[in-house]
Amino acid sequence: MKKIIMILIASASLAACDIDRMPYGSMESENIIGNPEAAIDGLLNGTYAQLKAWSDPMHRAGEYAGDNMMIRGASTDDFYEFISFSRTPENGRLGQFWDDSYIAIAQASNILKMIKEGQSEELDSKLGECYYIRGMLYFYLVRAYGRPYAQSPETNLGVPIVNGTPDNVIDGLQLPDRSTVKEVYEQVISDLKKAETMIANERNGKKRMPIVASKGAAQALLSRVYLYMSGTYESPNVQYAQLAVDYADKVISSGSYVLLGRDQFMKYNTYTPEANPETIFAVKRLASEFSGDDHFYGVGGMYANIGGQGWGEMYASGKYIDLLNETGRNDWRPDSYKIVDARAAFIEPTYSKDEKTGKYLEVFRFIKENDNQTWSYVQDTVVRSGSTVSTKNNKDTYTLTPVNVEQGVYSIKYKDGKTYSGVLDYYINLNRAYPQFYITKASREGEDSHLHSPVISRLGEVYLNRAEAYAKLNNYGAALSDLNLIRNRSIVNGGYASLDASNASERIDKERQLELAYQAERSYDVFRNGESLTRRYPGPHNQTEVIKATDYRVVYYIPQSVINSYPGTLTQNPTGN
Repeated sequence: MKKIIMILIASASLAACDIDRMPYGSMESENIIGNPEAAIDGLLNGTYAQLKAWSDPMHRAGEYAGDNMMIRGASTDDFYEFISFSRTPENGRLGQFWDDSYIAIAQASNILKMIKEGQSEELDSKLGECYYIRGMLYFYLVRAYGRPYAQSPETNLGVPIVNGTPDNVIDGLQLPDRSTVKEVYEQVISDLKKAETMIANERNGKKRMPIVASKGAAQALLSRVYLYMSGTYESPNVQYAQLAVDYADKVISSGSYVLLGRDQFMKYNTYTPEANPETIFAVKRLASEFSGDDHFYGVGGMYANIGGQGWGEMYASGKYIDLLNETGRNDWRPDSYKIVDARAAFIEPTYSKDEKTGKYLEVFRFIKENDNQTWSYVQDTVVRSGSTVSTKNNKDTYTLTPVNVEQGVYSIKYKDGKTYSGVLDYYINLNRAYPQFYITKASREGEDSHLHSPVISRLGEVYLNRAEAYAKLNNYGAALSDLNLIRNRSIVNGGYASLDASNASERIDKERQLELAYQAERSYDVFRNGESLTRRYPGPHNQTEVIKATDYRVVYYIPQSVINSYPGTLTQNPTGN
């Protein structure tokens, strides 16, 4: 019980700070009640600051369980369980995610308990921000620890609803068991709707920036929440699909946010949230919050090494690279750089020059299937003789067959009797057996190595929310329009000619994967629509495993440390199918 009490006490000491800094100190409740206008900014800033710690395990739990990335090898870090699906309740990362979420929920709830509504429009607006933060956190919790909404939300368990520090935190504290998934979603919707109605357009007399909650942020998240409730393509819930459309309409028609053009979008990661008209809400980070080697341990530090900072142990998956190249080869070579799909701008291979010649080594790279039904990369040296292109691997020589000479795409009939397609490229440094396709989408904000303000909502996602909801309403014309708006931005003239029941799920899902990669969305998107996750690409993971949406590992265990310290019953998730 000691741990949960300490969390509740800590959240009761509402921190006063600037959003751009971590919290210091606390405020007396008498001062808060006596002068709420003077107190609320400090209290709110402390709550926003808590989101900075929360956003790290939130990202890892959401992104690592998907198929956009691979890791160079097994790791002793608890996050490896997210990748391997070897679920255990003894996971410090999950404990951090849970604790940080409930600290911020308690902070927001305590503000709402101490400061009454109706004292002024400006004060009510800031209380609305508290509702947004609380609703957002409950949503992120329930999608990680509770089963997808399409799977019996009335009976499946979500998370406990504990809105604020109880009065009896020291003596006789009893907290409720987990509410159902349906009940948690109802809490989420209630909070976000309150936020929508209460938050004003301005904050402290200035234009509202996307580093604080807004009416648009509440509406954007509601469009996603209702999308999660809208069932699968095979069995849609049209009521919730329509509500997803309605809330996406509100965001889009407001005119408050603008899709970046293609060239600007390719630099999305470099803009601060305040300077990005597409960002609706992001958790603000500052370079001054990092010191020494802290960049190694942030989210971006696992995806790349930039300027000597970062482990650079996780790379874009072969599956994601293939999706990027589906409409044309993206060429990352420095002397022939050409991006076909704008999302490829967030991938940076680590090309290596020959130490003796100082030149890049030309190779033919492809992914081959091994005898044990696994996949591995091959980078064979290229040998040219006139127009004939061959590869050499030890004593084996192969003549390549042109597929698209202009794009450097060839096929090879390999010694295993199989024919593979690959590309002429430069040699990419290997980490163990894997070419380093660095990911920079969570790095380089303000051109500062791994600085990154995690994006919670942006306009591009809202259009894709509406596209999927329209498709579930059988309005394929409207769905196609939204889908192509996003697709044509990234792929010039890459829009689809048509969309119908036979291809809508595949095409919309693919676009969400391409667009929202490395934003902690992918694994949830797969399972909420009843699909299975497959990862048939190189990496140390189980490459042949099919993880169905009904698998018990789709959701995380409640951290055992939380159960042990919880004052009351806290039911664990099932430990098998």
